[in-house]
Amino acid sequence: MAGRYEPLTRAAVRGGRTRVPAGSGQRAEGAARERAWTPAGPVDLGLILGPLRRGPHDPTFRTTPDGSVWKTSRTPDGPATLRVTCHAGTVHAEAWGPGADWILDGLPRLLGDGDDPAAFVPRHRLVHASHRRRPGLRLTRTGLVLETLIPTILEQKVTADEAYRAWRRLVRQYGEPAPGPQDMSVVPDARTWAMIPSWDWHRAGVDMKRSATIVRAARVAGRLEEAAAMELPAAVRRLEAVPGIGPWTSAETLQRSNGAPDAVTTGDLHLPGIIGYALAGNRDADDAAMLELLAPYAGQRHRAARLILLAGRIPPRRHPKMPKTDIGLL
Repeated sequence: MAGRYEPLTRAAVRGGRTRVPAGSGQRAEGAARERAWTPAGPVDLGLILGPLRRGPHDPTFRTTPDGSVWKTSRTPDGPATLRVTCHAGTVHAEAWGPGADWILDGLPRLLGDGDDPAAFVPRHRLVHASHRRRPGLRLTRTGLVLETLIPTILEQKVTADEAYRAWRRLVRQYGEPAPGPQDMSVVPDARTWAMIPSWDWHRAGVDMKRSATIVRAARVAGRLEEAAAMELPAAVRRLEAVPGIGPWTSAETLQRSNGAPDAVTTGDLHLPGIIGYALAGNRDADDAAMLELLAPYAGQRHRAARLILLAGRIPPRRHPKMPKTDIGLL
């Protein structure tokens, strides 16, 4: 599985944070819709929206020097581009495209307004320190399952670089130009994902197992999107009913689409060792040991794992990196 916990560039750090430049947040030209929202507490756009970014060149996500975060989505009403800034405690948003109203209506949810960080009680000194340093951490909830599920499937059992390259190529090739002033793309619709020919999956470096899983998911996209409104156990069952989607993929998806604070990731190559080392000095921890360490955070295990990752206490590398392959060149 992809090493999303290793910072590949200066744009990304452990725990899913994207650095957002400080800027004036001036209004963009030609915005079709606007909204201002004052959250009840501090908001860190990089921490909240960072997990939605799939690599430094994601065609659906970018930050700009004026302090803006840009995100495209295929909403139930159609494509949309969202620009978000935060200045003096107020969030300002602008949106373009047929889905502009939908995405602005969901702005508080996207920025963690439905999240309850007060329910989290740190049980370890490291977690307490990481929590105290990041008061603006909220768990995003996009309300969109497929656009999170597909890049997560692409990350199964490959390096992050390989997954990000495949995502970038497929979205650029089969998506559509995003509405608004930025040169971005909107993800393909479900039918388009299901119709991608085998040779283009191959050219993107996606093996048959992952491409077949994406096609199966796209064919039942309507049923999968219903999971965004479900409680975590029911949502997990809905996603994992699709062959090829297991606990790792469902957790990584529902963390983003549902803002699920207890959707802890199991089956990851790096995460158990990082958490085991950070909390107990056990770099060889497996899933069982990780879950035992996270047991005091029941109901908030995903939040605890993110705070541990953001703390940056990781075991020194003693094995070679996972080898990179590109089946598109074979």
